[in-house]
Amino acid sequence: MESEHGGSKPEESGLAQTEIHDVLRNDRRRLSLECLREAEEERMSVRDLAEQVATLETGQDPAPRDKRQSVYVSLHQTHLPKLDQLGIVSYQSDAKVVELEERVREVEVYMEIVPRYSLSWGEYYFALGMLGMLTTIAVLLGVPGIAAAGITVVAAAFFVLLMGSATYQVYSQQDRVVFSRIRD
Repeated sequence: MESEHGGSKPEESGLAQTEIHDVLRNDRRRLSLECLREAEEERMSVRDLAEQVATLETGQDPAPRDKRQSVYVSLHQTHLPKLDQLGIVSYQSDAKVVELEERVREVEVYMEIVPRYSLSWGEYYFALGMLGMLTTIAVLLGVPGIAAAGITVVAAAFFVLLMGSATYQVYSQQDRVVFSRIRD
């Protein structure tokens, strides 16, 4: 596939970790990807994206005009062409619109935001697995109270908890990529 901004987009091979870290180490690129992931529409104008990024950077809604203009110029001239070249977004500079591409999934893995004093989803699932394993061992050892429930009930309860957690995670993050695959 030919990129609008020179060179050819990578086809099948994945992004190198250095490319992913290079993308995410820049606040504007990272904020742009977050805004595009949370957008209701698949396509977004560069102007709307710049306004959202400027608002996030300044904490003011609306952000000052000079800040919005600065963000717009840097997105248009630098950040969106780079993301387009890597195949993370599709940027049509003549129409001034941008949308996420499939390759964004390779970057999203690194974008999980964990509030201070909180658990990441990975840590949550690890803790859930450990709790399930310890509860199962307690049932097998005949620990009073837990053993009365039986191994089938304990296994079913943890399976329901695991599926409920996974469902909550998918819906709370509103992963457009998963839902777009379901629609296709």
